[in-house]
Amino acid sequence: MPLRRTLTVSLFAATLVLSACRTTPIAPPPAPEVPATPTAPPPAENGATPHDNLNAVVWMQRTAEYGAVTRTIYHAAINRLDQALKDRQWDALVPGERGNAATGLPPAVVMDLDETVLDNSPYQARLIRDGQDYNEVTWDQWVAEEKAKAVPGVVEFAKAASARGVTLLYISNRATHLKDATIANLRAVGMPVKDDSVFLGLGTFVPDCEQNGSEKDCRRRLAGQQYRVLMQFGDQLGDFAQIVANTPQARADLAGQYRDWFGERWFMLPNPSYGSWEPALFNNAWSQPAGTRRQMKLDELDIAR
Repeated sequence: MPLRRTLTVSLFAATLVLSACRTTPIAPPPAPEVPATPTAPPPAENGATPHDNLNAVVWMQRTAEYGAVTRTIYHAAINRLDQALKDRQWDALVPGERGNAATGLPPAVVMDLDETVLDNSPYQARLIRDGQDYNEVTWDQWVAEEKAKAVPGVVEFAKAASARGVTLLYISNRATHLKDATIANLRAVGMPVKDDSVFLGLGTFVPDCEQNGSEKDCRRRLAGQQYRVLMQFGDQLGDFAQIVANTPQARADLAGQYRDWFGERWFMLPNPSYGSWEPALFNNAWSQPAGTRRQMKLDELDIAR
């Protein structure tokens, strides 16, 4: 064998021996997964603070699901109308708010306005765009524009109720000075308004009844004095019965007490955008900094399932 080839073979063999003796690196084990602790979201890339209401308003404005849900509710209510009219004992007021017999009174349906009849998501969208929260000045300006559209399905229900001789009563926390603009907006979207008396706004005087904040029990009592209430519609639990203690547990207890009425006498519309459910999560203390309120809501998330 030539010397050059002998050297080449020897070097190759040595390389194989060294390779066989080299220790192959072992990758370190992956770090154990640790459940993430909810924290307040960081500022957006453009420096703007994320708005808690963004997903809720986008869902209400841009998804097919929102309209499908509201139409489902109102269509189901139409199917209950005839049953409610025929049953002379049928009453959608809780016993404590019925101060007189309903027998012989003309039939009516009690409806909340905002996010139950009228869609105010454009107002909420403006607040998101401008990085603001609700305030009475911008709200009054929005109402004065009379641009709110009807919640999908509500006009069809209203026409069905009116055709059966049922009066629609609007018990709303819109202030009474907004009555004219509100009634004009209702009529513009096709909702029946018998006369000004069917608008029972915040500040409506109810004899011998002391109103607690924005609770609607006094105004429901007033409606019950004149009508047999077949159904109630709202997007908040307080649209149906008085909330004495605004805590998550008390709200759950109240809803559970009347669970059989939902879908029969009471019809709840979806509103993830705002409501008394939100302050219930942070002890009703709006005076706390926004970051503190957000963290308290984060603390309410169930991450143990």
